[in-house]
This record gives sequence, C-alpha cells and structure tokens, in this order.
Amino acid sequence: MIEISHLSKSFGDNHALNDLCLSIPAGQVTCLLGANGAGKSTTLNLLLNFITPDSGRITIDNIDVQMEPEKSKRKLVYLPEQVNLFEEFNAIENLQYLASLTKQATSNEQIEDALIQTGLQKSAWLNPLSSYSKGMRQKVGIAFAILRRAKVLLLDEPTSGLDPSATREFIKIIELLAQRGAAILMVTHDLYCAHTLAKHIGIMKQGTLCTLLDNDTLTLDELDAHYHHIISGEPLPQPNMLANTASLKPELV
Repeated sequence: MIEISHLSKSFGDNHALNDLCLSIPAGQVTCLLGANGAGKSTTLNLLLNFITPDSGRITIDNIDVQMEPEKSKRKLVYLPEQVNLFEEFNAIENLQYLASLTKQATSNEQIEDALIQTGLQKSAWLNPLSSYSKGMRQKVGIAFAILRRAKVLLLDEPTSGLDPSATREFIKIIELLAQRGAAILMVTHDLYCAHTLAKHIGIMKQGTLCTLLDNDTLTLDELDAHYHHIISGEPLPQPNMLANTASLKPELV
C-alpha cells in the first residue's frame, strides 16, 4: 500500500534522508523511531508531497505521489502531533465541514457512528473543540479517517502528551483501523506504543534507516536495547538478539 524506494532528500549540506526503502502493506502498522533530526519528519513530509525528494519514488495504493499528488492524498489521512481543527466548532460540525471539503456525501448518522467507534463520549460531541484535550482531538481526527475509509494513515508523535489511559484508548483505535485494512505509518518516540502496535519497527539515525525489526518475537526490553545501541552506541546485552531482526534489504545491513 505504501512503497518507498531509494528515497533521498538534502537541505543544503544536511542529508536529511539517505536512500530510504520501506514497504507497508495493507493492514499493517510500521513505526519509525529515532532521535530528533533522524529523518522521520522528512519522511512524512515527502509522503505528503509537502517537499520534493532529490531522488527516489513513493507510491500510495500504486499512485505516484509526485506525479499525482492530489490523487494520492485522497487515499490518506494525516494526523499531526497537534491536531488542528476548528476551535469554535464542535466535533460534529468539524467532521461535517471536513467531509464537505472532500466533496464526500456524509450523513449525520455516519458521523455519529464514526465518533462512537473512536470512543469519544457523547456528552462531548456538542462542546467546542477549544474545550477538548489532546486525546479527544485525536479521536475527532481518527473519526475523519473512519469516514474517509482511508487506506493509509500517517501519524506524527500521536501519543506525545497523552496519559496512560488515553494512550491505551489510542492503541485500540489504531488496531481497529489496521484490522480494517489500513496501512499505517507512525513516527514516534514512544517505544511502548511502537512495541504494542507495530508489525515492524524501524530505527533511524542521521537520515538512515539503520535497522528494521520484526516485532513479532521482540520484547520491549530488546527493542529498548536495539534503540540505544543504534542511537547511543550502547552494546547489546546479548549477541543473539540480532536474530530478532527482520530480513533487511542489503543496503540497510
């Protein structure tokens, strides 16, 4: 569903992304971890066609992002770290307006059903967004993804600032969307959330995807060890932990 092939981007002398190759099929969550400046946000901006790559290719549902940017954007929903919605509108009004921008025929019943699926309490639906917490705003954004039947969901630091209860609720919603066939790419610093949600976890450093871990047999402690090994150079506590890595393309080894 998301195919990234040999993608590179520089800003002057800063090589923000170096030959990134990544594939995310329908129904799977992939997380990218890394320190600030690792290339995670650049990857999202390239997927959204906010910036142009120096080389490489991205397709979303077999649509070339550079060649057909508007068509590719119709396939996805982007949830930034801070969900920017209309403060004076309530949840239903926000979703009605966003649906109208996409020229999508949407009934009030569909909007209400989407909000129910996110777990947003009915008592909050008619309150202005200015009174919402970050977790509540996210639920409105995810309700829009449900309404759009988005095939691709891009998430930027979605659990930043959430309490543990809100994080658990967020994880359940994303698991539901993946089960319905969405390809989901999440950029995060949250190792726990990545370990709970993802099929594959990539660790980036200085614009390079250093490793892509298969999360099926990986413990959270092992993920933490891999992360600090790559980011800080700390030694892995057990040499055989590398057996948990996914099969990597030769250029990533």
